[in-house]
Amino acid sequence: MKIAIVGPTHPYKGGIAQHTTELAHHLKAAGHHVELISWSRQYPFFYPGVQFVDENKPEVPVFKEAKRVLSWRNPAGWARWARRLRNFDEVIFIWFVPTIQGPVALTMMQALGKHGPKKIILAHNMVSHSASGPDKKLAKLAFSRADEVLVHTDAMAERVHELAKANVKVAAMPAHLPGGVPKTTHHLGKLHRHLLFFGLVRKYKGVDILLQALAKVPDIKLTVAGEMWGKQKANLEALVQELGLSDRVELKAGYVAAEDIAGLFATADGLVLPYRSGTATQNVELAFAHGLPVIATAVGSMPSQVRQGVDGLICEPENPDQLAKAIEEFYLPGVANHLASNVPKVSSEKDWDNYVATLTS
Repeated sequence: MKIAIVGPTHPYKGGIAQHTTELAHHLKAAGHHVELISWSRQYPFFYPGVQFVDENKPEVPVFKEAKRVLSWRNPAGWARWARRLRNFDEVIFIWFVPTIQGPVALTMMQALGKHGPKKIILAHNMVSHSASGPDKKLAKLAFSRADEVLVHTDAMAERVHELAKANVKVAAMPAHLPGGVPKTTHHLGKLHRHLLFFGLVRKYKGVDILLQALAKVPDIKLTVAGEMWGKQKANLEALVQELGLSDRVELKAGYVAAEDIAGLFATADGLVLPYRSGTATQNVELAFAHGLPVIATAVGSMPSQVRQGVDGLICEPENPDQLAKAIEEFYLPGVANHLASNVPKVSSEKDWDNYVATLTS
């Protein structure tokens, strides 16, 4: 098949650009002709964080055939590129912020024509995590006009059906590990009594709840590593002071490059993901790849990724008391090492095979 993907790739940073790039590689490996249509300028306004990684240090192998030709400064170019794809079998639109991808997808789907390629939306989020009225309207329009919408959990599929009449398919998100599979992983033995939160810090990630929980558990340290937009860092610093955690919490604000991830994970006993809400996350697989068990809340894909009492612990979201009890349980004699000993080996080839088959069926 001739397949085009419209979405971000290197040197754009982060999980969605990594996933898009790996998808292109796996579709090509399955024998398809693949074009990755990416961005020279992805956002029409100021972006609050780091957009790009070092050109010479890609997070996953570069898809050399990628074309960085779309720009928010040139909407006419969206339609022009869509018309070039009319003889393709499928066009896959990567969807994560409706106010950004919505106008692009709608314009390109219109230009592709009613009898053109199959139009697929691959939705990492249905609406943004700070959902607005325009978000929902754009999602409803785009989902209803696509031939298929691919999501990563059954809960996401239900959410799409609430927004629009759409043909929805579900496939678990395969692992895409920045920097590749680690050469060494966490070793069992003496504990660091040190936990890690990793990733972009936003309200829905629940870092404030994690700090409240940590204040109830003595002698455990925490590193929070990731970009902190706007007033996030100042707000968390104030909360750390208020809770008396200055000697136990390190806030490492800033995007973590792929080459620095292994060292960061090596200093922790476990990864904590205290999300208030969510869809699908790569961070559970990332923790497992580095040999770390996970303490997570029962939202999004995490209850299906973390096996309670086997390779991690699950608790209710937005509940500092329950999260504190989970941390206390994690550090009971033998528990953390037991969980670490059961962390599964991360091998995503079968998941990618299923993912590609779902997209091309």
